[in-house]
Amino acid sequence: MVVASIDIQGGKVVQLKQGSELILQRDNAEELIEEFDRYGEVAIIDLDAAMGKGSNFNIIKPLLRKAECRVGGGIRTVKQARELLSMGAKKIIIGSIAFRVNGQFGVNAEFLSSMAREIGREHIIVAVDAKKDQDGDYRITIDGWKTQTGLGLIGIAKAVEPFAGELLFTGVDHEGTLTGLDLAPVKRLREMVSCNITAAGGVSTVEEIQTLAELGCDVQLGMALYLGKVSLADAFVRCLNWKKGFLNTTGSSANSADSPRTLLPIIAQTTDGQMLMTGFADREALTETFVRGNLCFHSRTRDKLWMKGESSGNTLKLLRLRADCDRDALLAIVEPAGCVCHTGAWSCFGIDRAFTWERLQAVIADRFKHPKPGSYTATLDDDLVREKVREEAEEVCTAKTHEEVVWEAADLFYFTTALMTREGVSVTEVLAELERRHRK
Repeated sequence: MVVASIDIQGGKVVQLKQGSELILQRDNAEELIEEFDRYGEVAIIDLDAAMGKGSNFNIIKPLLRKAECRVGGGIRTVKQARELLSMGAKKIIIGSIAFRVNGQFGVNAEFLSSMAREIGREHIIVAVDAKKDQDGDYRITIDGWKTQTGLGLIGIAKAVEPFAGELLFTGVDHEGTLTGLDLAPVKRLREMVSCNITAAGGVSTVEEIQTLAELGCDVQLGMALYLGKVSLADAFVRCLNWKKGFLNTTGSSANSADSPRTLLPIIAQTTDGQMLMTGFADREALTETFVRGNLCFHSRTRDKLWMKGESSGNTLKLLRLRADCDRDALLAIVEPAGCVCHTGAWSCFGIDRAFTWERLQAVIADRFKHPKPGSYTATLDDDLVREKVREEAEEVCTAKTHEEVVWEAADLFYFTTALMTREGVSVTEVLAELERRHRK
């Protein structure tokens, strides 16, 4: 799939040509990551750390909670990797340290083995950045592409595969040039290793992205994305495996020149995992989904574009779209505006809406924002809500029976959530912090 890159240097989002010439600079990392996350994982690269010139950790840390991130640049210890994962990173990109052993160039199998054992191979991406030598062979380069190792790309890739769930290949000669990716080494890598491969370096067209997808490889975009040469929406659609979709042969236009349409199944799910509905999408529906920000489908019976909720108002706001491992089915993480099923049910699967912690906070937030006559929640100002938290905490501690603990704990949970809401603290943040502690 498509991985958008956020490279950080000197506290700014940058794009460099050949790893050195500054082409552009921005200071809106949080805005960018929220946009990029709709289409796929986001790569956050600390260029200063990669080059041994400092760290942008304080800027990177808050970004890890906003998206599904893979993080790289100067990660040299298992402790660093564990800390980043505990803060919300999904994967860790390992570079230079993987290719130094006792002052010599080679595969640091001891380090990689320790890393895989401690954080799991599935969380590790090894960066096999390479330049072409005078004989036309690609060889590994490290230290922010400043140091040539002489290590052959293919041999190294095979040697590190046992420790990594994925390889990130960057054709350094083309990086930042928009001159096109050299597909030869990518094809060779695909033949020689079975793990996932993400390719980068010079990609400038959606046709290249589609070619990589057909090879079974993902693509990481930088310069082409920032300069507007490629849109993430177009890239996402091109990456899907439409050849494995099915043809819609129903509808009034089934025999027209535009039909039948190729469709892929798409499942809508809430942020807390509740299944809402299943539909089907063609290229037009996915494109419109990104344009409108609401989930669109292709109606098989009417053979036309259909935005969920266009008449009822019960839309599905798109938060994130992901493809499965075969790229022939989609999962849409959405925010529903109301009941989803045409019968008036919350879910098309006949499942009642679960009363989750997120839902409790949404109800409380609505009471604060739109107070109703007689609403007790609306009366909870800063002083009163704190007083109630202290009171209910004491009552939980003094409860004697099972039923009393349930009752008092529910009160404490409610008032604590009200306090969180008044302070602008979300349920997601608290759960993320608990997950961070669990991972440590």
